Amino acid sequence: MKSEISIEVTLDGDKMPETIQWKAPDGGVDGMQQAKGLLLGLWDGEEKSALRIDLWTKNMLIDEMNEFFYQSFYGMAETYMRATQNEDLAKEMKAFAVSFRKKAEALIEKEM
Repeated sequence: MKSEISIEVTLDGDKMPETIQWKAPDGGVDGMQQAKGLLLGLWDGEEKSALRIDLWTKNMLIDEMNEFFYQSFYGMAETYMRATQNEDLAKEMKAFAVSFRKKAEALIEKEM
Protein backbone atom coordinates (compact mmCIF):
# COMPACT_ATOMS: atom_id res chain seq x y z
CA MET A 1 0.00 0.00 0.00
CA LYS A 2 1.20 3.50 -0.81
CA SER A 3 -0.02 6.96 0.09
CA GLU A 4 0.85 10.12 -1.76
CA ILE A 5 1.09 13.77 -0.76
CA SER A 6 1.52 16.18 -3.68
CA ILE A 7 3.05 19.64 -3.43
CA GLU A 8 3.21 22.08 -6.35
CA VAL A 9 5.18 25.32 -6.22
CA THR A 10 4.87 28.00 -8.89
CA LEU A 11 7.97 30.22 -9.16
CA ASP A 12 8.41 33.74 -10.50
CA GLY A 13 11.27 34.80 -12.80
CA ASP A 14 13.64 35.05 -9.81
CA LYS A 15 12.71 31.53 -8.67
CA MET A 16 10.76 32.88 -5.68
CA PRO A 17 7.57 30.98 -4.77
CA GLU A 18 4.41 32.68 -6.04
CA THR A 19 2.01 29.91 -5.09
CA ILE A 20 2.17 26.73 -3.03
CA GLN A 21 -0.53 24.11 -3.48
CA TRP A 22 -0.89 20.68 -1.95
CA LYS A 23 -3.21 17.70 -1.74
CA ALA A 24 -3.33 14.47 0.23
CA PRO A 25 -6.16 12.29 -1.14
CA ASP A 26 -5.64 9.49 1.40
CA GLY A 27 -5.91 12.08 4.18
CA GLY A 28 -9.20 13.43 2.87
CA VAL A 29 -7.77 16.40 0.97
CA ASP A 30 -8.59 15.60 -2.65
CA GLY A 31 -8.41 18.97 -4.40
CA MET A 32 -5.40 21.26 -4.46
CA GLN A 33 -5.27 23.52 -1.38
CA GLN A 34 -3.51 26.88 -1.21
CA ALA A 35 -0.73 27.53 1.30
CA LYS A 36 1.48 30.54 1.92
CA GLY A 37 4.25 28.62 3.67
CA LEU A 38 5.76 25.16 3.91
CA LEU A 39 8.17 23.59 6.38
CA LEU A 40 9.06 20.03 5.43
CA GLY A 41 11.49 18.02 7.54
CA LEU A 42 12.86 14.62 6.63
CA TRP A 43 15.16 12.41 8.69
CA ASP A 44 17.96 10.60 6.84
CA GLY A 45 18.59 7.57 9.05
CA GLU A 46 21.75 6.54 7.25
CA GLU A 47 23.38 9.97 7.40
CA LYS A 48 21.80 10.76 10.80
CA SER A 49 20.84 14.20 9.58
CA ALA A 50 17.74 16.29 9.06
CA LEU A 51 16.85 17.53 5.61
CA ARG A 52 14.60 20.56 5.23
CA ILE A 53 12.59 22.35 2.61
CA ASP A 54 11.41 25.76 3.83
CA LEU A 55 9.34 27.81 1.39
CA TRP A 56 7.00 30.76 1.67
CA THR A 57 5.26 32.91 -0.88
CA LYS A 58 6.18 36.55 -1.29
CA ASN A 59 2.69 37.58 -0.16
CA MET A 60 3.03 35.92 3.26
CA LEU A 61 2.88 38.64 5.91
CA ILE A 62 5.25 38.77 8.88
CA ASP A 63 2.43 38.28 11.39
CA GLU A 64 1.37 35.19 9.41
CA MET A 65 4.96 33.90 9.49
CA ASN A 66 5.11 34.49 13.25
CA GLU A 67 1.88 32.54 13.80
CA PHE A 68 3.05 29.80 11.42
CA PHE A 69 6.24 29.34 13.43
CA TYR A 70 4.41 29.45 16.77
CA GLN A 71 2.00 26.74 15.64
CA SER A 72 4.87 24.71 14.15
CA PHE A 73 6.91 24.88 17.39
CA TYR A 74 3.85 23.96 19.46
CA GLY A 75 2.92 21.13 17.12
CA MET A 76 6.47 19.76 17.21
CA ALA A 77 6.24 19.67 21.02
CA GLU A 78 3.05 17.62 20.81
CA THR A 79 4.59 15.28 18.23
CA TYR A 80 7.73 14.92 20.36
CA MET A 81 5.58 14.02 23.39
CA ARG A 82 3.64 11.36 21.45
CA ALA A 83 6.88 9.88 20.07
CA THR A 84 9.00 9.92 23.24
CA GLN A 85 6.60 10.26 26.19
CA ASN A 86 9.08 12.85 27.57
CA GLU A 87 6.68 15.28 29.25
CA ASP A 88 9.39 17.55 30.66
CA LEU A 89 11.03 18.33 27.34
CA ALA A 90 7.67 18.64 25.61
CA LYS A 91 6.59 21.21 28.23
CA GLU A 92 9.84 23.14 27.68
CA MET A 93 9.23 23.17 23.94
CA LYS A 94 5.68 24.44 24.45
CA ALA A 95 6.93 27.13 26.84
CA PHE A 96 9.43 28.23 24.19
CA ALA A 97 6.63 28.39 21.61
CA VAL A 98 4.51 30.59 23.88
CA SER A 99 7.51 32.83 24.65
CA PHE A 100 8.30 33.11 20.93
CA ARG A 101 4.73 34.15 20.17
CA LYS A 102 4.70 36.83 22.87
CA LYS A 103 8.03 38.29 21.70
CA ALA A 104 6.96 38.23 18.05
CA GLU A 105 3.69 40.00 18.90
CA ALA A 106 5.58 42.59 20.95
CA LEU A 107 7.89 43.32 18.02
CA ILE A 108 4.93 43.82 15.67
CA GLU A 109 3.28 46.18 18.17
CA LYS A 110 6.53 48.12 18.61
CA GLU A 111 6.84 48.64 14.83
CA MET A 112 3.28 50.05 14.57
